[in-house]
Formats: sequence, C-alpha cells, structure tokens
Amino acid sequence: MKPGKVILVLAGGYAAHKTVTVKTMDDGTSDHQYSHALKSVKHSKNKSSMKVYNYDHLMPTKNSVDIPLNKALVNKNVFRDLVLKCKAKRQPKVKFEERYKTGKNK
Repeated sequence: MKPGKVILVLAGGYAAHKTVTVKTMDDGTSDHQYSHALKSVKHSKNKSSMKVYNYDHLMPTKNSVDIPLNKALVNKNVFRDLVLKCKAKRQPKVKFEERYKTGKNK
C-alpha cells in the first residue's frame, strides 16, 4: 500500500467505508508488531478521524487521492498526546474541505 491510496475497511465499526492511507508501516513498530497503516477518513463536513489498521482488515482500490498530506505530523507519539493527535487530525480535514470547496472532488 502507498500513501494517498483509497482503501476500503473490511472489519470493525467502519466496515465498508472508504478511507485514505496517510502512512504505512510495513515492518511494524514497537507498539504494533504487525504491518499496519494509518488512515484518515472524512466523516462529514465537520469531522475527520485517524486510526491505525492492520493490513488484513484493509483492501486497496485502484483509486488514489492527490492531496499532499504532511507526514511529519504523524509519528509514534500522535496517539499518546491529545494535542498532537488533534493537530494531526486537523490537517487532513482542512485539505479535504479545501478540495471540496474548489470542486475538484468530482
């Protein structure tokens, strides 16, 4: 999987929802020993979320999104510190809304 790729979530509360891959970790980390991806999803006009998913629960599609996301904001400490998590969630939200308002999402 590559960053910017549109993927489908296969399991969990967001099953059958489309998301965008922000960052992939093929070898795993100390917190998650398995290969996983950080994904961002736009729920509505006012909210977006970030979550870590195992590759087994994701299915990549042929589509990709050309929204440049800053990967420097996303690191291991994002989910430990609430302020960092809010900053990391805000950036995709702004980019998604900007793209929606310009009409490039059609």
